[in-house]
Amino acid sequence: MKVRSTKFHIGQIVRHRVFSFRGVIFDIDGEFNNTEEWWLSIPEELRPEKDQPFYHLLAENAESEYIAYVSEQNLLPDETGDPVGHSQVSEIFIKDKSGSYRQRNLSLN
Repeated sequence: MKVRSTKFHIGQIVRHRVFSFRGVIFDIDGEFNNTEEWWLSIPEELRPEKDQPFYHLLAENAESEYIAYVSEQNLLPDETGDPVGHSQVSEIFIKDKSGSYRQRNLSLN
């Protein structure tokens, strides 16, 4: 497997380039790692290449919160400075004094 550098990191708040949602990254796949059915459900004119990092987000929009799986080409840094209100954020992250999200220590003793 090829080692890839990623544009974004776990704990970073990002927004979608096309659709009106934002979220905090909680996991990263070096390249597409979802089902073919999911892939084909994306309209062809919007379907990203598989050979790039894909990000798992605790996402939110004006109406709801959900988990999103988004290609790197479709993400931009969120520069609003607003926190992410997704209900699972506190299970995975701690917000530090600068307003950034740090992963909780999930290892067991």
